[in-house]
Amino acid sequence: MKKLFLIIFLGIFLSCKNNSAPKTDDPYKPKEYVNLSHPEWSKNAAIYQLNTRQFSEEGTFKAAQTQLPRLKELGVDIIWLMPIHAIGEKNRKGSLGSPYAVKDYYSVNPEFGNLQDVKNFVNEAHKLGMYVIIDWVANHTSWDNVLLKNHPDWYKKDYKGDFMPTPWWDWSDIIDLDFSKPEVRKYMTDALKYWVKEADIDGYRCDAAGFVPLEFWNNARQELDKIKPVFMLAEWESRDMHAEAFDMTYAWSWNEAMHQICMGEANVNKLYVYYSWNEKFFPKNSMRMTFTSNHDMNSWEGTMFEQFGDGLEAAIVLSVIGEGMPLIYNGQEAGNTKRLEFFEKDAIKWKKHYIGDLYKNLFALLKSNTALWHAKWGATMMKVPNNYESEVLSFVRQNEKDKIFAVFNFSNEQKEITFKETLFEGNYTDFSTSEKVILNQNKNLTIEPWGFKVFIK
Repeated sequence: MKKLFLIIFLGIFLSCKNNSAPKTDDPYKPKEYVNLSHPEWSKNAAIYQLNTRQFSEEGTFKAAQTQLPRLKELGVDIIWLMPIHAIGEKNRKGSLGSPYAVKDYYSVNPEFGNLQDVKNFVNEAHKLGMYVIIDWVANHTSWDNVLLKNHPDWYKKDYKGDFMPTPWWDWSDIIDLDFSKPEVRKYMTDALKYWVKEADIDGYRCDAAGFVPLEFWNNARQELDKIKPVFMLAEWESRDMHAEAFDMTYAWSWNEAMHQICMGEANVNKLYVYYSWNEKFFPKNSMRMTFTSNHDMNSWEGTMFEQFGDGLEAAIVLSVIGEGMPLIYNGQEAGNTKRLEFFEKDAIKWKKHYIGDLYKNLFALLKSNTALWHAKWGATMMKVPNNYESEVLSFVRQNEKDKIFAVFNFSNEQKEITFKETLFEGNYTDFSTSEKVILNQNKNLTIEPWGFKVFIK
């Protein structure tokens, strides 16, 4: 009886003890949304898109490699090579075709060079302290991709049973893969791993990433990180991309807001909407890519001068010192004024230009001022109220070490600007003039139309 009583007592005691034990999975405790590790080298990086076909007269990796020291001096950290693979011939557009119509994921486009040329380019970039990501087109292939012969069932079909381009677009030179098939996912993941192992690339820019199931990207990222820490950029604008797959997504809506403001179609409130969503909806430890041009915009919508007019310089400055990793599309630093042909050869005319100097100075500031760093390493933008809220953007980014105060006059009139509250006050250096400045509520700022001021502390 005593033994039975002891057993019952111990059972009650252990039950009470277990019930009183704290739960490790507290439903009220905030959880990190981003469950991936950004490469350390991405914390204050600038990214450069290189269109191999148009980058040089030769249009080759070898020719592009000779300009790597110039890009390093410019302040570039990540080089994004547009697709390097052989281009399909069936239904191709133009005489050379689109690099986004891939014929073989394991090939190198002979127009650009060979596998050894790719390896040499990557090795030289690494020697200079830069990193290389390549464009990856998972959603679709060319009509004569090597997969079509042996695996026609890996492709989507329309209601007639025919291979189909991506619905609703004019992408007549490609047909969609069917990612409902595990075999497609494995093939594509193995191909992604191949280039990291074989050419030592540092990650990918993923074309039309949202057209491919997210769980594919989540798994691919895990498998790639087992080889080496990679950097992944999604051509998409979605919060869920950041959880497990991608370090960075496109800030398309930032670009749209800036374009509309500079074209007189919107005012600064459009930027307030973007930055509000960026701060509240997107996770803190995520990166957005801010840009004034890329291959799509330049070829199909207009040059940076056409897109931003008198506001171009201000837009470039904001793309670097606001939250987001800045992108240069090749030729911007040379003041390229033409829409580069997409399906034909159309080499960039290289020359020294003031925009190149502007980017160089901005990238130097980005490297040195920790408040401007990306994701968890950087500081959140904080709005500074002013007397022209709809036309003037003013904000501070600061941490324990560094601070910047920035003011942009996004209007075609000179503004005499006053500021409220005290967040902006302090002793600064003017970014443009290197002059020492003391700012407080007794000092107004006069800024010319489409002008800007950046103060560094």
